[in-house]
Amino acid sequence: MEAVSGGNGGLWGWKWEHQRRRIKQSKASKSSDSATGGGGYRFPLKQAVTAGALALTGDTVAQVTDRWKKNKPSKQHSFDQDASQNSNDNQDFIGTFLSGHDWLRALRMTSYGFLLYGPGSYAWYQCLDHCLPKQTVKNLMLKVLLNQIVLGPSVIAVIFAWNNLWQGKLSQLPEKYQRDALPTLLYGFRFWIPVSILNFWYIFCPFLVCFL
Repeated sequence: MEAVSGGNGGLWGWKWEHQRRRIKQSKASKSSDSATGGGGYRFPLKQAVTAGALALTGDTVAQVTDRWKKNKPSKQHSFDQDASQNSNDNQDFIGTFLSGHDWLRALRMTSYGFLLYGPGSYAWYQCLDHCLPKQTVKNLMLKVLLNQIVLGPSVIAVIFAWNNLWQGKLSQLPEKYQRDALPTLLYGFRFWIPVSILNFWYIFCPFLVCFL
């Protein structure tokens, strides 16, 4: 479950788009502020929909993979037996998928991505750009570090709480944190640290080229 929780990084694109949109947004904010008399919060719908869709996709892949591993035959079938069963297996795949799929879990993960991770990550990367606006190697490393020690634990804390809330197990949340939070965070480091470096480097490199 935690493997599809979104992790510690910004793989889902809004960080990559932020630099391109920053100039447009600054110009638009000036005109809108003058027209409305001030700024206001706008729900990041695009980021929320993207996060929700990816959370749903990730959970679907995880569930299908888990069912495939559990239903995998323990004994080796002969070639003839496999060939005769292929057509029936293909016909029954959709039915098995629909009957065995945990749609409540899928809804839980989709709502997490849409309501929490999408808007939360969007606000986080805006905050990082505001606090560390200069595209330098030092700032790049600081962003990667902050991603892991601030965003990572926050995402894990929220996804654990969200799942336990939906399952009616809030009383078990402290035990869940004690047992799984640190292993999940350390496991995520192996993937999200390289991804975060590539993510921020994608923004840093074009900026660097302009001054070479």
